[in-house]
Amino acid sequence: MRIVLGIESSCDETAAAVVTEDRRILANIVLSQLEDHRAYGGVVPEIAARAHLDHIERVVRDAMSTAGLGFADLAGVAATTGPGLIGGVIVGATVAKSLAMVHDKPFIAINHLEGHALTCRLTDAVPFPFLLLLVSGGHSQFLSVAGVGAYTRLGGTLDDAVGEAFDKTAKMLGLGFPGGPAVEQAALSGDATRFALPRPLLGRPGADLSLSGLKTAVRLAAEKLPAPVSGQDLSDLAASFQAAVGDVLADRLKNALTVFRAAHPSGRHVVIAGGVAANKALRARLQSVVITQGLALIAPPLQLCTDNGAMIAWAGLERLALGESHGLDHPCRPRWPLDEAA
Repeated sequence: MRIVLGIESSCDETAAAVVTEDRRILANIVLSQLEDHRAYGGVVPEIAARAHLDHIERVVRDAMSTAGLGFADLAGVAATTGPGLIGGVIVGATVAKSLAMVHDKPFIAINHLEGHALTCRLTDAVPFPFLLLLVSGGHSQFLSVAGVGAYTRLGGTLDDAVGEAFDKTAKMLGLGFPGGPAVEQAALSGDATRFALPRPLLGRPGADLSLSGLKTAVRLAAEKLPAPVSGQDLSDLAASFQAAVGDVLADRLKNALTVFRAAHPSGRHVVIAGGVAANKALRARLQSVVITQGLALIAPPLQLCTDNGAMIAWAGLERLALGESHGLDHPCRPRWPLDEAA
């Protein structure tokens, strides 16, 4: 029975988890830095890196203690080595490499995006191939996933990522940080039809998306309202923005599905992953598209949508099963696309 320790530190969560090859999560410790960054309205890279440095040894120790294992019980140590905020990535990768060296275990370098991409195989044993919509604060793209390491990019954002657009909208509206959950909460009591916001690229060919114009439209709409925007005005604008994003993603998903099904007629699943996958309204909007295609929509449990060590440990297990591991000189990369040929 292979067991892997996974370490994640690419943004503002210091995380470590212990996962088995039969899909049991023995420990999943996540230390959030939200309070460290809240005053700035976003993640400050230097603060994030220092926080990782302060807490990562304790987080790893807690994960191993919760799992009830020693390092001798591990088949390997996996860590995110990119993409992400490079200071934090270096902290997590260095700790993982040190543990692997001291305990004579394989080190597995994991692409953070691959961790999100393969989480569905940990939680739902989704078979290859599947269509992936990866939506987070820094990444928004459609990928055809034919196997571990076999990723074909079908489309992506031309400007803002979906999570980035949510965060910036929340900041403009004074909703606080993190923006995604704040906008979703405000939208619950809002009228999504009140503001006629644009749907960029709607109806056009391809699976690319653009959100900067939508974000600007929200700002212009807010400027026409009595300041500060509050009460029902705030809820209606948040709901209108969220609905526009849902319409754009649904439209782009239809196009991506056409390409995916032509290449992989046996594919039966659409997977949504990344922090934005926790948004229930967007899940429901995408589900309405997938059902009409006779496919199944898979989204991880909410606690595994945001950054965590379990997804890194699982990706490490997938790589180990293929006989793969990496040298201790493996570099850390601030940018690392899943489809490097795209």
